[in-house]
This record gives sequence, structure tokens and C-alpha cells, in this order.
Amino acid sequence: MRTTVGIIGAGPAGLLLARLLHNAGIDSVVLESRDRSYVEHRQRAGILEQGTVDVLRAAGAGERLDREGLRHDGIELRFAKQRHRVDFPRLTGGRSVTVYAQTEVCKDLIALQLKEGGPLLFEAEALAVEGAESERPLIRFRHEGRESVLECDYVAGCDGFWGVARAAFPEPLSRVFERTYPYAWLGILADVAPSHDELVYARHERGFALLSMRSPSVSRLYLQVPAGTDAEDWTDEAIWDELERRFETDDDWRLERGPITQKSVTPMRSYVHEPMRHGRLLLAGDAAHIVPPTGAKGLNLAVGDVVTLARALVHEKETGSPELLDAYSATCLRRVWQAERFSYDMTSMLHPGPGDTPFDARLQLARLGRIASSRAAETDLAEAYTGFPLDA
Repeated sequence: MRTTVGIIGAGPAGLLLARLLHNAGIDSVVLESRDRSYVEHRQRAGILEQGTVDVLRAAGAGERLDREGLRHDGIELRFAKQRHRVDFPRLTGGRSVTVYAQTEVCKDLIALQLKEGGPLLFEAEALAVEGAESERPLIRFRHEGRESVLECDYVAGCDGFWGVARAAFPEPLSRVFERTYPYAWLGILADVAPSHDELVYARHERGFALLSMRSPSVSRLYLQVPAGTDAEDWTDEAIWDELERRFETDDDWRLERGPITQKSVTPMRSYVHEPMRHGRLLLAGDAAHIVPPTGAKGLNLAVGDVVTLARALVHEKETGSPELLDAYSATCLRRVWQAERFSYDMTSMLHPGPGDTPFDARLQLARLGRIASSRAAETDLAEAYTGFPLDA
């Protein structure tokens, strides 16, 4: 089997890249180790930046997003029982974010790929990437019980942190930057209407809490818990009680409870692999970088990567120049590091650490107070949250 771009991974990065290439007349093959049902139901991010929404619309994947997505024009910060709303359009010249789950993005892109695009092979496990420095790299993979080879002009590693693409980088070339946090998020899905119409980020002395949603009738909420926590150690009643404590305000706001349908624990880490290109192998998404979820950047960073990669491949096709491909890693990493910075700032501002002192607590409150009282500080948060430019 041969194609122009071999794409490993049918998450949002791989699927969107395949769509962008299809629209530009560049053929690709997508290999995904899991089955279709798994890809369409794995719970991940749910906040789409303005730029991500614009890209999905332009790619032809915006119909259901526009119908079912929930536009949000701000977030609420809670601290010391006070509430402060950050108004995105007022601070950013009209930008907003949209609540639309990654599962739904994947469903939309899979349907388009199967209807209009190139081959998308589920249960096709990539085993190795070989010849990345040659003009014709290849992907060895197993599908339907047989090992096969996909020859490519380029390989896009969109296969996540545990995939084979990054492992194909020579060790002397790789540089890794990472931080592991001493806490995690206990997340729940609950069949109850959200208790607020926008996301609520709460800093409390007992730990961080986040109120989010998946739909007008399904709430998504999170509690900061120690790293290594087992979700089953928390009863439903204990979860609701703790959420109520951490979201407490001085007014009459109240948290609505409902049946919890899912519980899971998400570890917190920051990770960047440099460079993001080796020869004709290019990394995108979690294969190259991971952010703590506080800044809602993971999915959006993946979109930024593949938009940059698709532009570079189209530029080479149309002009014969490898200029944009040569700049791919540096271009992506500028945006990646800004997202890492923002995600770290949000995380460290809102999460009390196990070794924090009263001085640390006062600093967190001072940082939140600065955002609530300074348009410049508030604008910095709004601009970062709604998204850094996809070409920077």
C-alpha cells in the first residue's frame, strides 16, 4: 500500500489532518489501533477555541457543531467565596469558546472521512516507523491478523503519548521537558442540568473544583484529589458534598445534584518533546506535547499542529518549496510553549499543593485578585483561553 501521507492515529489530530489534506487534493491513509466504537466514545476534552471552531467549519465539519455546540462568552472565577466573570468578547474583540466534546468532533470527522476521504483503517496497529530520513518512509502495521507496510512520502505521528511515532526519533535528537503534578482530577458525568451557564473555576483551600457541561442536561464536574486516587474510593454523596463546599459563595447560588453516570481520575502533567520533526516524520498532538487540563488546551493544540502541517504540505505541493515543512517544528513549538505557560499558570494559581504554606495561599489569592481588578491581567487570560493564533 502506498500514499502521500501516512497518518498514525484517528483521534482529532489525525482525522482533521486527513480532512484538510483531502480538501487540498492530497491523499492519505489513516491507521487506528482501536475500533471505531472506542474512538467515538472515549471521553476527552470538551472546550473548543475560536480558531478550532473556525477550522472545523471551514473543513466542512461544522454542521452538527453549530447545531449542538454551546457557545460560551466567558468563564467564572471563584475564590474566597467571591465570583468574578471574565467576559471574552469584550476583552478579545469578539472571540468566544464552544463546549462540544472531543467524542463528537471525532464522530463528525470519521463520518466525513468514510464518506469522502481516503482509507481509514480501524484495528490497524502501527508497529514501527522506518526510514524517516529517506525519501520514502514506511509504516509497518498489523491489520486483520496480517502484517503490512504502508509506504509514504511523509508520516504524521498523531498516535498520542504511548504511540510508536515518537519512538522512531533517534535518542540523541530528542529533548524532553516535563513536570508531574502531585494532584489529579476526579471527574464525573452527571445527569443533571449544569448549575451555571458557563464554566466555573473555583480555588478553595480544600482544593480546586471545576463546573463544566456536556449538554444542557449533562454536567461535567471535577475535583482536585491527590495523585494516585482511585475514583471508586469516593461515594457519589461524598463527591457532591465536596463539590458543594468548594463552589460555596456568599450569595444564594446553589449546586444542583443528580445521578452520577461516570467517574474517572485524570493525572496532571506537562510534557514537551523537541523537535516535532525528524526527516519525513512529523509529530502532532499528544505525541509531541501534553498540558494539564486546567487551560483547556490539549485538543486545541493538536488542531494548531495539523493546521500548520497541512499548510506546509499544501505549500510544498503547490510550489515545490520545503520552506514551511522545514519550519514546522519551530512554528508549532512557539504556540505549544505559550499554551504550556498558560496551562501552568492556571494550574498553579488554582490548585493548592500538598506542601503549600500560608504564603503560597496568599499568592494564589493575590493572582486571582489581580485578574478581577485589572483589565490588562483579565485580557491576558481571555486572549489565552480563547486561543493563540494558529499561525504563531
